[in-house]
Amino acid sequence: MKYPLTPDVKPEFCTTGTFMRLPSQKHDAKLAIVGMPFDTAASFRVGARFAPQAIRQSSMTLFPYHPIHNVYPFEQMNAIDIGDIPVIPHNIHRSYELMKESIHELMSKGVIPIGLGGDHSVTLASLRAAAKVYGPVAMIHFDSHTDTWDTYYEEKYWHGSPFIRAHEEGLLQEDKVFQIGIRGTLNHSGDLQASLDLGYRLITTGELSNRGFEDVLKEIRKTIGNTPCFLTFDIDFVDPSFAPGTGTPEIGGFSSYDTLKMIRSLTGFNFIGYDVVEVLPSYDPSQITSLLAATLVHEFASLAALGCKRKIIKITST
Repeated sequence: MKYPLTPDVKPEFCTTGTFMRLPSQKHDAKLAIVGMPFDTAASFRVGARFAPQAIRQSSMTLFPYHPIHNVYPFEQMNAIDIGDIPVIPHNIHRSYELMKESIHELMSKGVIPIGLGGDHSVTLASLRAAAKVYGPVAMIHFDSHTDTWDTYYEEKYWHGSPFIRAHEEGLLQEDKVFQIGIRGTLNHSGDLQASLDLGYRLITTGELSNRGFEDVLKEIRKTIGNTPCFLTFDIDFVDPSFAPGTGTPEIGGFSSYDTLKMIRSLTGFNFIGYDVVEVLPSYDPSQITSLLAATLVHEFASLAALGCKRKIIKITST
């Protein structure tokens, strides 16, 4: 039987509990969906622990073929959904260890993970796992916030600090980190400068709108090249009129259509992992945010399938 099972094989409402009804294991899997339902590092709204199951439910309406990239990503990557990592809601450090171990096990086998957050603190666990396998990696970060604030109520580990902690731990190649779509009010005048001081390239929504993503993408390609790269996507990059179900919404973002165009253009990178974070189902009328997140997962899988195809062509041609 081919996977994923499509809505024309089994109705959308007949779910197995996995993303697009993927199997939970395959010996030759190259891609894995991983639930990371930790949300108690959030500073405002909580509830992202329920996002993995909401995203999986919304994925039931998706079909397997990607018409832009001409791939069947989940079939070509022998994709699986390993379920949710059993995090500990009141202990971020033990949860980090559990998440890191699961992601590291996948990456060490050459499997590309797509994490379903959870708040944005979970990305630090994935970066720790990635650094163990690949060394310091590049990162493309879509968000309305930099998440490089040092502390919050004197706490160093929260969803606003994963990328300053990643810097301190040597998990990233700082000159190959792009933070895209930053906007909104700030707590202090130096908040954006804090990212620049770490060596990250910060591209605000205003700069992105003025330059256009094609121009920005040229800079990203030239800088990152073939370096192993992690893509992290905070759903609040998208304007809350298109993605209201999130913890810290910021007005003035991009539409879901514009967002998909940007993600679809990220071909040719050496992506070793992805995640989508900060979806809050309780604030998501009509499930439009979780559907967008599920569609982004489909996009990530398609990029991974293209990357795998490119490697195969390169090997066979030599």
